[in-house]
Order: sequence, then structure tokens, then C-alpha cells
Amino acid sequence: MKTEMLAMILAGGRGTRLFDLTKKAAKPAVYYGGKYRIIDFPLSNCANSNVGIVGVLTQYESILLGSYVSRASLWGLDGRDRGTFVLPPRETDSGFSSYAGTADAIYQNIDFMDQYNPEYVVILSGDHIYKMDYDDMLNFHKANNCDVTIAGLTVTYEEATRFGIMNTREDNRIYEFEEKPAHPKNNQASMGIYIFTYSVLRKALIEDHAVETSSHDFGKNIIPNLLNEGKRLFAYPFAGYWKDVGTIDSLWEANMDLLDPANPLGLGDEKWKIYTEDFPELPQFITDNAEIEKALINQGCYVDGKVKGSVLFGGVKVKKGAQVIDSVIMPNVTIEEGAVVRKCIVAENLTIKAGHQIGDGKKVQLIAKEEDC
Repeated sequence: MKTEMLAMILAGGRGTRLFDLTKKAAKPAVYYGGKYRIIDFPLSNCANSNVGIVGVLTQYESILLGSYVSRASLWGLDGRDRGTFVLPPRETDSGFSSYAGTADAIYQNIDFMDQYNPEYVVILSGDHIYKMDYDDMLNFHKANNCDVTIAGLTVTYEEATRFGIMNTREDNRIYEFEEKPAHPKNNQASMGIYIFTYSVLRKALIEDHAVETSSHDFGKNIIPNLLNEGKRLFAYPFAGYWKDVGTIDSLWEANMDLLDPANPLGLGDEKWKIYTEDFPELPQFITDNAEIEKALINQGCYVDGKVKGSVLFGGVKVKKGAQVIDSVIMPNVTIEEGAVVRKCIVAENLTIKAGHQIGDGKKVQLIAKEEDC
């Protein structure tokens, strides 16, 4: 079997800064945008880019994510020579080993990649929100005769300290890679999206695995090692919307971005759809009492109160006199009569009790437990 390019999605992250939203689910499984999960974005990008073989590497609290990802038909990735494959750590003749780093996770699945004999491998993160045509990036990779192509995004110098920073020449060739530098030389940040020529990747992973002192990480080890060897690494400039929703604030911000008609993510683009699970909910019902201003309200919602500047997932009920202001309400939440929710993210299946006031409207607050309601 010969595949030009397959995808490997790193989706085992714990997401500790999302607190109780990731207590029983990996970060890529977290809800976003009224109807999606974060993992829908890289999977939909693969489907739209005609990357048909997708390995999803899971680790932390993987049951929900694994069962979701295995339904390849959601993204049109089912069929002959296509599919989504859940790849958790496993026991081998050498024993059992969890994934020790991003590079180690890919290394432990060399046999999976080998069976498809790819020319190229695109490595993705499962917890970023963006649209990208990986086929365009592959064409760039080929045109520059690259060994590795790294997608790059311009960030502020203040933000640059949180990223791997690529120092490049005028032709976009990378001559230095700094992982989270205290004093960055420029602000071209790695998005954690890599296209490798597979023969180069395979050799680099095997060599890195043999180094006991390695962190087995792409940014800390694999990329610097390849630069030291004189390999051709290039930065692929990306200018679209991209968001790492690693904190409660950033998750809230990414949802609020969707309320801006000029938001460049463009979820209504018929040419580049983001696919997800479609629940057989009843249509939304908006009563005569409802007041709605700039909101995303999904199917199955019932609104008899006020909703302003907010995102409501399916099955949410806003009872008479209740107010939802600048908030993200996840599936099947009930806001009872007279309750007020301001600048909050409310986790699924909760009930905000009648008359309660949640959130101060200044700082984003996560409501994820019954006792907080």
C-alpha cells in the first residue's frame, strides 16, 4: 500500500489549565463554538485537504475522545484506503510505555506509518482551532525540496516567549529554532504543524529514541538535531485565524470571536466545512418573551429569557426572566427562572438554580460543578 501523505494528530494532552472541563476528557474533546469539539478542526482540515489516513494518538482520559474519533464517517474519512485510527500507548515485547514526549509518541507508531509506506507525514496538534489546506503546504514542501516544513504564524513579541521561534533567511529557510526563548530574535512562531519527508522523520525518530537524555520532543530535540545535520527546514507562512485554546480565557475568547461577523475563521464557508456530530435535536424555540442580541443558538435550545453576546450549545434552556450575558453555555444546561449568568463558561448538563447570579462580568469564570450553580 502506498500513500503520498498521512496525518498523525497528537491528541493525548491533559489540558490542566482548562480545569474541570478536562477532568474526564482529553483537551481535544472539549466543546467549542456551539456544536463542535476542538478535534473536529484538524480532522476536517485533513478531510478537506484529501489526507485520507489519519492516526490520532491518545493518552490522557482517552475513552470519550477515542470513541468519537473512531467514527470516521463524521468527517468523510471512511471508505477504502481512508480512515481515522485511534493510537493509544500499548504493550509490546519490550513492555508497556506511555508516550514520553511528542516525538516518542510518533516513534512508538512507526509500524503504523510503515504499513502505508508514505512519502510524507503531516504531524498536527489535536487542540488548535484553525483552517488550513495541508495540500498547499505539501506543495510548498515539494517546491523547496524540504526535509521538514513547519507552519509559522506571526505573533507579538510578548507572546513569542511561549512558542518555538523560527529564525529564517529571506527564502524562508530556517537556520535556527529556539524553543520558548526568553528574548526572541523575531516573532515567527511554530504552530506545531510539521510536514516531514518520511524517510527523514523515520531516521530522526529512531536516532532520538536511542538518546536516554533526550526529552523526545520535536521542538526541543528533533528540529534542532535536523538543523545541526544541515537538513533543509523551511517555514511555511500562515496568515489565517489560529487559536490555541489551552486556558479558560482563550477558550472563552475563541467562542466570542465567532460572534464577530468579520471573524476570519469563517465557519459558514461552504468550500471548507468543519464537520462534526449532528444530533437529532428538535428545532430551537424562541418565545415572545425572549430578548436576543448577537448570539449563536444551536438546535434544541429553548429561550424564554435574555441572551446577549453568548454561545448556546444544543439542548440549552433559558427560562423566563433568566439572563445569559457574554457566556458560553455547553450542551443540555438549564438556566432557571430569574437566574443571571455573566461572562462564564458553563459545562454540560448543569442547572443554574432559579434566582442565582453567577459571574461578575469582569473575569471569565468556569462553572463545572453542581455546587457552583
